[in-house]
Amino acid sequence: MRAESKSYTGIDCFRMIAAVLIIAIHTSPLGTYSELGDFILTRVIARVAVPFFFMTSGFFLISRYSYKSDKFMMFLKKTALIYGAAILLYIPINIYNGYFKMENLLPNLIKDIVFDGTLYHLWYLPASLAGGALAWVLVRKSGFHRAFAVTAVLYLIGLFGDSYYGLAENVPVLGGFYTLWFQVSDYTRNGIFFAPVFFVLGGWIADAQTHIRPAVSWTMCIVMLLFMLAEGLLLHHFQVQRHDSMYFFLLPCMYFLFQALLSFRGKRHVWLRDVSLLVYSIHPMMIVVIRLAAKVLHLQTLLVENSIVHFLAVTVTSVSFSVAAAACWQRFGRRKNEQHKGADRAYIEINLDNLTHNVKVLREAMPPKCELMAVVKAQAYGHGMYEIAAHLDRIGVRAFAVATVEEGIALRRFGVRGELLILGCTPPERANELRRYDLSQTLVDYDYACRLNAQGVQVKAHIKLDTGMHRLGFWVPVESDTGKEVQKLSRVFAMKNLIINGIYTHLCVADSQDEKDILFTRQQIARFYKVVNRLKKQGIHIPKTHIQSSYGLLNYPELKCSYVRAGIALYGVLSTPDAQTKLHLNLKPVLSLKAQIVLIRKVRQGDSVGYGRDFVADRDSRIAIVSIGYADGLPRILSGRGHNVLINGQQAPIVGRVCMDQLAVDITALSNVSVGMTVTLIGRDGDREIAAPVVAEQAQSITNELLSRMGARVVVREI
Repeated sequence: MRAESKSYTGIDCFRMIAAVLIIAIHTSPLGTYSELGDFILTRVIARVAVPFFFMTSGFFLISRYSYKSDKFMMFLKKTALIYGAAILLYIPINIYNGYFKMENLLPNLIKDIVFDGTLYHLWYLPASLAGGALAWVLVRKSGFHRAFAVTAVLYLIGLFGDSYYGLAENVPVLGGFYTLWFQVSDYTRNGIFFAPVFFVLGGWIADAQTHIRPAVSWTMCIVMLLFMLAEGLLLHHFQVQRHDSMYFFLLPCMYFLFQALLSFRGKRHVWLRDVSLLVYSIHPMMIVVIRLAAKVLHLQTLLVENSIVHFLAVTVTSVSFSVAAAACWQRFGRRKNEQHKGADRAYIEINLDNLTHNVKVLREAMPPKCELMAVVKAQAYGHGMYEIAAHLDRIGVRAFAVATVEEGIALRRFGVRGELLILGCTPPERANELRRYDLSQTLVDYDYACRLNAQGVQVKAHIKLDTGMHRLGFWVPVESDTGKEVQKLSRVFAMKNLIINGIYTHLCVADSQDEKDILFTRQQIARFYKVVNRLKKQGIHIPKTHIQSSYGLLNYPELKCSYVRAGIALYGVLSTPDAQTKLHLNLKPVLSLKAQIVLIRKVRQGDSVGYGRDFVADRDSRIAIVSIGYADGLPRILSGRGHNVLINGQQAPIVGRVCMDQLAVDITALSNVSVGMTVTLIGRDGDREIAAPVVAEQAQSITNELLSRMGARVVVREI
């Protein structure tokens, strides 16, 4: 799930509720009126606040897809900076409290900085650092299931040092453990035992894709909260608690609460993130300010001794200060960032909703029990391998195909699961890597299979049959007698170090509707099944079969195989603009190619633009220089061929030669064009669209090549 690109109004708004609940914990608003009521509010209900913040961070930052760690690293850096600033901010209060006069100051200071915080509420920040880092590592190394199991055990250990300590201290081994631990940290409510499970839980919810219906999630949330209330009251009654931050029912309560909050969709209120963080950080200072003001104004009875008024005063001042500070930061501190927002010189925009749509459409066109094998080689046809493969994995695609072992290893390191087939030839000496990363290797001929088997390492493999393309694969003769080849295949199935999970072929003219090509394709299909049937007669169990690539499905949908290897069609385009197919599927393009106008020049009639002086202005003109060139994958052959780009939904022709890093377009006839505007080279802008197959045809190529050549320096953005 692309958590950062969705609308999560419920999460944004609950940030403020959680921040106010934390103020309640530290001010006991019902203390003057009801000890029991205050316990229920501050020691049970309000205990959802801090786990919510942990889960929110996990939801947006923790993922087993490990290619991009920059956001999480930025989170750690930002949290560390905030923690350092908060420590400095509260030094005067610590001096006033006599903190620096304690015995064994240095070890206690280290303990507080690492675990407990140098002021009571600051424990949250080191807990975020340690808990977030631990959750991140566990999820990346072992996935969500194992990470949750490990962190749940840690939470259980922490639980018996917190709300259930009265039971644990009577067990010699446990009592001894906790006695030692409390010399290291004052609580088990910290970044080791408390925080990690909520980080993992938040990330798991983001990764899961499926959410509980609002009515069910709210009902279960209330039920779990009532159970947690009963749990807290029982523990309180029997005086079992050492502290009261951790409950058994807190975990399911938080799970259903978070699911319930996801049901609120609408406009984002991201600014509440900053406000809530400021409220959390500054409210202890406001407690001091209110108490000082009450003393000066002789209003202690109203502002301090009346717990509700005290709570409201602290809340109002904390929120007011935080809103004002956030507004100033929004206006002044972020102005520079806003100026540079979206300023990538050239970028690919991928529409993951369209990708999801294409998967659905292709699956509906496939025969029953046939699986989609997503072909993501060559950076997913130029779309960005990480972005495409991670999204496909999230939405349930469980089979992928790549060209090289390096691409396969990259996908595993990204966190992609399932069948992963290497279509090309991998040196047999790399068998250990094939096994280590659980990759399936294509067997390109008999000699190759023998060499791979001789490595002494068990490797998963698919057998490829050459039914007429004469590229890779075991040769299948045109003649009726295929006995010798079948015997070789039988020996391959018997090789002890090769685990044969598939057998396939590739149709070389499946995209053609010419009668001769259709006949040739039918012959290829017949040869494939002839070999398969001969193997069956020899008692060999036939593994999963696959024949169809994109055009194989679109022109031969009647074939019933185990997989369809979808490549170009998966990305919502066909190889040529005039492609004729039996199936006409409602596929949507995934990729757009865009760049920025970096300069606008006035060119007089008769002046030339670019290399070779190929373009000479026949009138006084305005020329926009666009920050993209052939090194970014835009073919140089488009120079001077009447190819247009789109600016504000208006067409503008490319003039002169496409350079390595820039190109020029004539904007003389356009209105309202300025530096910094976006230029669309492939994709839609307003009512107009430049389709990739059309660009490819103008470049005397096919869409597959055009997209696959997109340069590595072009940034990929998700929308």
